[in-house]
Amino acid sequence: MKFDIKEEDMIIKPYKSEGPIYIREQKGFFQKIRRYLSWLLMITFIAIPFIQYGGKQAVLLDVATQQFRVFGATFLPQDFMILAWIFMSGAFALFFVTNWLGRVWCGYICPQTVWMLLFTWVEHKTEGTRNQRIKLDKSPWSFDKVRKKTLKHAAWLLISVFTATSFMAYFIPAHTLYADMFLLEWSGLTSFWVFLFAFCTYGNAGFLREKMCTVACPYSRFQAVMFDKDTLVVTYDTARGENRGPRKRKEDPKKAGLGDCVDCNLCVDVCPAGIDIRNGMQYECINCGLCIDACNDTMSKFGYEKNLIRYESENQTNGKKTDPFRLKLLGYASLTALIIITMIVWAFNRTPIEASVIRDRNALYRMNYEGLVENPYTLSIINKTQQTMSYQISLDGLAGATLKVPTRIVIEAGEMDLVPVTVIADGYDLSKKATAITFTIDALEDSSITITKDSYFYKN
Repeated sequence: MKFDIKEEDMIIKPYKSEGPIYIREQKGFFQKIRRYLSWLLMITFIAIPFIQYGGKQAVLLDVATQQFRVFGATFLPQDFMILAWIFMSGAFALFFVTNWLGRVWCGYICPQTVWMLLFTWVEHKTEGTRNQRIKLDKSPWSFDKVRKKTLKHAAWLLISVFTATSFMAYFIPAHTLYADMFLLEWSGLTSFWVFLFAFCTYGNAGFLREKMCTVACPYSRFQAVMFDKDTLVVTYDTARGENRGPRKRKEDPKKAGLGDCVDCNLCVDVCPAGIDIRNGMQYECINCGLCIDACNDTMSKFGYEKNLIRYESENQTNGKKTDPFRLKLLGYASLTALIIITMIVWAFNRTPIEASVIRDRNALYRMNYEGLVENPYTLSIINKTQQTMSYQISLDGLAGATLKVPTRIVIEAGEMDLVPVTVIADGYDLSKKATAITFTIDALEDSSITITKDSYFYKN
């Protein structure tokens, strides 16, 4: 008898959920770690805008005035180089962690995962266990179904609005934002952004869920570039687990020709991405460890050794040792440390004052009634501190010159002021038509705050 079997039918394809994924709630060691990290992340996210420093909100990204306050330091558009340092250090830190521990960022800290599992927890509390939720969705509409669905979506919307409001508190002073919310006095622009972010949170965490991780997020696509044979990933022990199959608890699996995997399918039921880790490593896997906790529970019930599914590198699976000092890992770590050190040095050397010299190119010089040469300038001074500061200006490089400038220049925190300055000198004392000069701007309250700006003095 001859069978017509196509080659593609012989390939074992990874598990894919055809419909919505009903995540089974799971307890265990890795779930506990993620839950603690999730609470820490959410509390930190909500609390930061309420932290006060120097009588002001410690972290405020004021887009309207283009001022970004971070614990006493004010960053202006001219300081946006620090964003490049932050993004670069974050990127290399992600590469380092990925090469070391796989996609643990996605499984434990990524906001998409944190809020998705939070929404799943709400779903579990309002609609019941995984099997109860499946049964509820398949059942016809009834008062009980409407009540549970309404309660769930109401909780989701409440969390979404609170999340969006917490996010907007980074851009609008928190006390103003929340006071206006309770008084129903939000502006149209504020309302638009809050409800836009709330809609995105509600849609992403409530409906898109794993699709954001498996389809939209580019990280899942290029993560394999950072993997090597020593990267720790969630791995199923095929040699120990196969042949898989159901059995009685007291039954000897070896006599039945079975491995340790009882084919309970719980590793699939708890997976946020809906994959079957027993089919091998898949790009959708977010290294969350939920399947490990589920499998360990089953192994305990049957009296088998735990960690049939575990974090393990390819080299460990093949009986080799993992090299913790491999070149790629050390390279990512070194680059991350180098960029962070560079960013810290740049921040410490950053002067909390910005200035520039503006010349009127149509009138480089003029003669006054005494026959002396006058050069007009305008100094643009920005106070990058969070306190009102007083400054004085001095001149170097032009002996015998007179500097006409206000004796005390007061500039509010984060403000810019244009200061007219006139330099007067006798043209006969100057051998060149253009003489290099230097303006020095000193803060009266803090002698360490000073800046110099070079220019030229012209004569006829």
